[in-house]
Amino acid sequence: MKFRNEHDCIGQKEVPEDALYGAQTMRASENFRITGIPISHYPHIIYSLAQIKKAAALTNNELDKLDDEKTKAIVFACDELLADKYHDQFVVDIIQGGAGTSTNMNANEVIANIGLEHLGFKRGEYDNLHPNIHVNMAQSTNDVYPTCLRLTLIAKMDQLIESMEYLQESFAAKGKEFSHILKMGRTQLQDAVPMTLGQEFTSYSVMIGEDIERVREAKALICEINMGGTAIGTGLNAPPKYAELVTAKLKEISGFDLELAPDLVEATQDTGAYVQLSGVLKRVAVKISKICNDLRLLSSGPRCGLNEINLPRMAPGSSIMPGKVNPIIPEVVNQIAFTVIGSDVTVSMAAEAGQLELNVMEPVICASLLNSLTIMRRGFRTLADRCISGITANEDVCRGYVENSIGLVTALNPYIGYEKSTEVANEALKSGRSVYDIVIEKGYMSKEDLDKALSPAAMVHTHPLSLVETADE
Repeated sequence: MKFRNEHDCIGQKEVPEDALYGAQTMRASENFRITGIPISHYPHIIYSLAQIKKAAALTNNELDKLDDEKTKAIVFACDELLADKYHDQFVVDIIQGGAGTSTNMNANEVIANIGLEHLGFKRGEYDNLHPNIHVNMAQSTNDVYPTCLRLTLIAKMDQLIESMEYLQESFAAKGKEFSHILKMGRTQLQDAVPMTLGQEFTSYSVMIGEDIERVREAKALICEINMGGTAIGTGLNAPPKYAELVTAKLKEISGFDLELAPDLVEATQDTGAYVQLSGVLKRVAVKISKICNDLRLLSSGPRCGLNEINLPRMAPGSSIMPGKVNPIIPEVVNQIAFTVIGSDVTVSMAAEAGQLELNVMEPVICASLLNSLTIMRRGFRTLADRCISGITANEDVCRGYVENSIGLVTALNPYIGYEKSTEVANEALKSGRSVYDIVIEKGYMSKEDLDKALSPAAMVHTHPLSLVETADE
């Protein structure tokens, strides 16, 4: 391998001759062999950095700080990155010390060297286009990195919302499909009152819909950026009007509804929006995990469990037990939820660790949030496609549980009255017979009226007054 010599404030450093990155990126790749996951693993990080550098170059040119030739070279390089070229040159580990400086410099060096070759120079001939002087003009890692993170989060949150809407629709469709199936509702794992299987699945759809709104609310906080604040928010080395202008250009380039923070000193050190987002992701994960617990319980058996629904048979479930099939899709989503919940602790601790005018722990916040958003998006799609869409109901099992449940008397209370309901419940407990049969035998309700009272329509709507006439006076 051939090398070229570059230098930074520490000294000389050999860099592979064909590398688009430079000395500082080389040092970072040696210093931070941590996760083995480079920033290129998340292409949106590179897109975000390219959008920021492009907006900054155009702003500096408009303010007469950067000449046309260098501006065009930087813009060309950024457009190349936005076209998915040279992403393999972003080699810095996602978790790093230095508050993201290595990520910023990786971008600065790659953009400078792409621009240099576009201008007809060799890589590393930084006198003609310098990573710090020109590409990073009027910027600091402390406004570039958090802005990059926020742009990346917005894109990933949009993807998450799409997958949540997709999952919500899957549950809603099953709610309609199962609307005619009567089953027993349960509280504390004990028989409660009848309901429809459709109501159960519709409730899951509603739960997800509520959380979609919470994600949208968190996204609004993420749209506030601190570009132009430079090192600590005071705007040192940025020309007047730069902050407002670069924000406007970045809003146009990214297509996101960005706003400049009203106080850049506060915005540079405050990571509260990340904590808010992380908490929302935890909320979503907890609720989806609860739903997956329900799916595993409702499908348990098939002979010795509830067996009210059948999950799609996705894979053999055992290396020793023939014919066993496990609920592997809900199980993997449970594990995604555990990961997201753990990541929320990481984000909380990292946000708390900020000191004075900067929080240097943003790289681990970045890694945690992006990982959570990625696995949630993939997991929800997987849950919808490989589980929910293929669920079938065991209608006879569901109906049998209702007719044999003592809890049925609660649903019949408006029709036969509390005293008769108690009498029927006690007899059913002693004899082991079904409430359904005892009610008909005693003549408290006709089979026609009883079936009407236990119809899915009666479970969804108020009991019809015509049936209440049979109740005790």
